[in-house]
Amino acid sequence: MTTRTNSPARHRSLGDHTWQDQAVCQSTEYNPVDPETFFPKPDETDKIATAKSLCRQCPVRQTCLDAALEGGDTDGIRGGMTEEERRPLHERLAHRLDYSRVNATIAGRDVHLTKAERRAVVHAAYRHGVTEQRLATLLKVTEEHAQKLYRETRRALRNLNLDTQSTPLAGSDGERLGRDGFGTAA
Repeated sequence: MTTRTNSPARHRSLGDHTWQDQAVCQSTEYNPVDPETFFPKPDETDKIATAKSLCRQCPVRQTCLDAALEGGDTDGIRGGMTEEERRPLHERLAHRLDYSRVNATIAGRDVHLTKAERRAVVHAAYRHGVTEQRLATLLKVTEEHAQKLYRETRRALRNLNLDTQSTPLAGSDGERLGRDGFGTAA
């Protein structure tokens, strides 16, 4: 099952770690934070509660969670979630389809994309007449690969149109013909 969201968000660009400067968990002279707070043992409920409380105040919480998921980080509390709470998100990450990420990519941002989001970028780019060269740049693939993606998209759309235009075959009694209706052995 594909998860879809349309949340307006500022997505982390590829290789961007500047968001960490805004994180509440960054210890400063005026805000001393013990990093061990974010790496509690499973039975240290006080540390877990403290870390989650700090995360709830963090302006880059979603970015932190995305970075943990996209980087495969399974240790500690990230984005306000424990390792156990993030586990299902890690498992479903490849199926995430966030249209705000797709739109950001079409607009030219270097955003981490899942397979489902990459397919959506190809489809949206094709529908909006984005050139193969531009698609190659957006997805960081060769122009030949972008051409292949567009060929596959054209075929898929053509076949989809054929499916919606065809009418079901019916026998003389009005019933839809099955395999036996074509004279094949039952």
